[in-house]
Amino acid sequence: MSPTLDLPPELALAELQRAHRDSAEIVSRTPLLTARSVSAQLAGPLLLKAENLQRTGSFKLRGALNKVRSLAPGTGVVAGSAGNHAQALAYAARAYGCECEVFMPLDAPVSKFAAVRAFGATVHQIGESVDESVALAAERAERAGLLLVHPFDDLDIVAGQAGVGLEILEQEPELGTVVVPIGGGGLISGVAAAVRQVRPDARVIGVQAARCAPFRDSLAAGHPVDITAGSTIADGIAVKRPGKITLPLVDALVDEVLILSEEAIAEAMAMLLERSKLVVEGAGAAAFAAVVSGQVELDPDRANVVVLSGGNVDIGLLATIAERRETLQGRRLRLSTKVPDRPGGLAHLLATVAATRANLIQVEHVRDQLGLEVRQTAVELTLETRGPEHAEAVRQALRAAGYPAEDA
Repeated sequence: MSPTLDLPPELALAELQRAHRDSAEIVSRTPLLTARSVSAQLAGPLLLKAENLQRTGSFKLRGALNKVRSLAPGTGVVAGSAGNHAQALAYAARAYGCECEVFMPLDAPVSKFAAVRAFGATVHQIGESVDESVALAAERAERAGLLLVHPFDDLDIVAGQAGVGLEILEQEPELGTVVVPIGGGGLISGVAAAVRQVRPDARVIGVQAARCAPFRDSLAAGHPVDITAGSTIADGIAVKRPGKITLPLVDALVDEVLILSEEAIAEAMAMLLERSKLVVEGAGAAAFAAVVSGQVELDPDRANVVVLSGGNVDIGLLATIAERRETLQGRRLRLSTKVPDRPGGLAHLLATVAATRANLIQVEHVRDQLGLEVRQTAVELTLETRGPEHAEAVRQALRAAGYPAEDA
């Protein structure tokens, strides 16, 4: 973070407050939730800024509204986005009667694609990344006379996103640390601009997914640097190149940028679902992941806030992550064993399982497994247990009954 604070006039505190006030009729004031069960295990109090509960499911509505509101009547807009910016712009355009087109990557979540269309936008699903979709949107803007609304590299967008920071400061004046996910840098630039002008001694920490984390190299180089990105469950922050506007803002306003693994982000999503009953997408859970994985030094005396930036996640992915966590915690057990291939063989195995009080989720015969004897079949069991000790008791009970149970 730069020792001096030299912000563009569009990000002056009075301008941020004006943008926030002007959005109040449409933007929801999202809650700042306690996380008592997690805070008890950490070195400081933790609060969750639940932007996943915002209209359109993410913070992006704030910036999109601020941009569309500033346009001349009848101006059409176009954008490239993985989904959250697309939904927000489509919603804002509908609210102000604007024509809207959106370019989305081919691997954008189905739920986000459907939501954008439901808000009335024309959707083009093309491109291998957000960056490609933005480039295609720029070409369309030039051809059709539409205004390109960039998802993050625009001062009007950044000023709108600052509403998240202003609300946090209103809800918790004694702010010590705020942790924010970083994609292209629009959200953290806005939040940091608000925090630095109201609470300059608070720390602002950014978080990126390891498979798409361009900010460290770009900050070191002093200019935006392209990276080779991999697929990530944090698709909402999968931006391969920082913005020309947001990179210097992050350099000037942010204390530290952390990088999180896919495993840490998936675990954070599952924890938020199980403990806080919050549906949060991978990008939205990144800041929480940084805290619970121990990468953030919390303020022991003042509030520590993590921004849950969005909740637009496919149900299938959420189910997979929940099942994965159950398995890692020993509450979901997959076993492979062998039974005599004769009437009653499977029934005896299942009776042995039932006696352990494990819940049978799925059973599958595997008759073509190598190493099977004549008149013998393999069986794969998926069981729900009460935890690691119960899972081990199930294994031992099956082995004691003559079944060579091995983890599948």
